[in-house]
Amino acid sequence: MDVTTDFLPGWNGAQLAVHRLGAGRPVLLLHGLFSTADVNWIKYGTAAQLAGAGFEAIMPDLRAHGASAAPHDPAAYPADVLVRDALALVEALGLTDFDLAGFSLGARTAVRSVLAGLSPRRLVLGGMGLEGLTGWARRSAFFIDAIDRFDAIKRGDPAYFAQAFMKTQRTDRVAARLLLGSVDDTPPEALRAIGVPTLVVCGTDDQDNGSGPALASALPDGRFVEVPGTHMTSVTKRELGAAIVDFLSD
Repeated sequence: MDVTTDFLPGWNGAQLAVHRLGAGRPVLLLHGLFSTADVNWIKYGTAAQLAGAGFEAIMPDLRAHGASAAPHDPAAYPADVLVRDALALVEALGLTDFDLAGFSLGARTAVRSVLAGLSPRRLVLGGMGLEGLTGWARRSAFFIDAIDRFDAIKRGDPAYFAQAFMKTQRTDRVAARLLLGSVDDTPPEALRAIGVPTLVVCGTDDQDNGSGPALASALPDGRFVEVPGTHMTSVTKRELGAAIVDFLSD
């Protein structure tokens, strides 16, 4: 099986690259900040694991990432623009019975998309803890600072690894900074409205977004699974894909 790529309209017509692999039950997969569908889902085999288990992996590059539109107009980044994009993609793809998964920023987007009206059969939140949803403003400020100080960051600086990843990904920093300002906190009480069965899956050494078990406990039907790795390396592990496949196949 080969990955295919199409361009579909997101919110306000922004063109989003959508990569697909497999045939079967659709799973919409949302990648993390400064990453791409390829890095989070394709390169290390998660999409292939899903396809091999009878699913279709549908993997957009988020706005301001990968091959998708990265406008520099602030008007292109209203509050929750990634949620608006997700809703537009589900409509454009004609999805009515599907699963939804996200990693880090993608997990935040998945949560807020469900709160905004998406109705997946099952939900997967990777690399996400309770504090990463409820305290996003602080996390966002860290990355905005990394963008603003990009050329001055040296090894040993707390922002060094974020800078290195942005360099590797050739991140459009103007677009990324605008995007960061469009994401908001999700209060813990809002999570009670997420009634779909939800898997929270995090690396053993991943505390970047707080406590995964606490997030699972805050959800009406949440469960937690630990896989090897840090926030950056857990997406490279076969165990992540296996955990997702097991949960969606259950």
